[in-house]
Amino acid sequence: MEYIRASEIKSLSNPGVISRQLLNPDNSKSARVTITEVHLEAGASQPRHTHESSEQIWYALKGSGTLLLENGNSLPFSAGDVVRFADKDVHGLLNSSKGEFIYLSVTAPPVHFGYAYKSQESC
Repeated sequence: MEYIRASEIKSLSNPGVISRQLLNPDNSKSARVTITEVHLEAGASQPRHTHESSEQIWYALKGSGTLLLENGNSLPFSAGDVVRFADKDVHGLLNSSKGEFIYLSVTAPPVHFGYAYKSQESC
C-alpha cells in the first residue's frame, strides 16, 4: 500500500496552470498510472501536444473550456464530461470561461510531467 499525504503532493506550474501531481513516478511505485489534478485560470491554456506511448483520460470537475484537437479542431468540454486520448492523439485545453476550470487526468503508463512545466513546488 502507498499512502500520500496532501502535504507531500507536488505542484507543477506554468502561467495560469497548476498541475497537482497526485500520483506520479516521484511519489509512487505504480508502473501503470499517473493521476493529476489540473487547475486553469480563466483564459489560460495548455497548448496542443501528444504523448508518444501513453493514453490519457480527462474528467472535467469544474467549469467549462474548449478541447484543442488535431488540425485546428475543437470541442466544448464541461464539468461532468470525460474524454479519452489514445497514444499520439493531439490534445490541449483552453479555459474559455470566466472562472476556474479543473479536471482530473489519468495517464497510462505513467508519465513524469516535469518536462512540460516551468516550476515545481510543494502544496
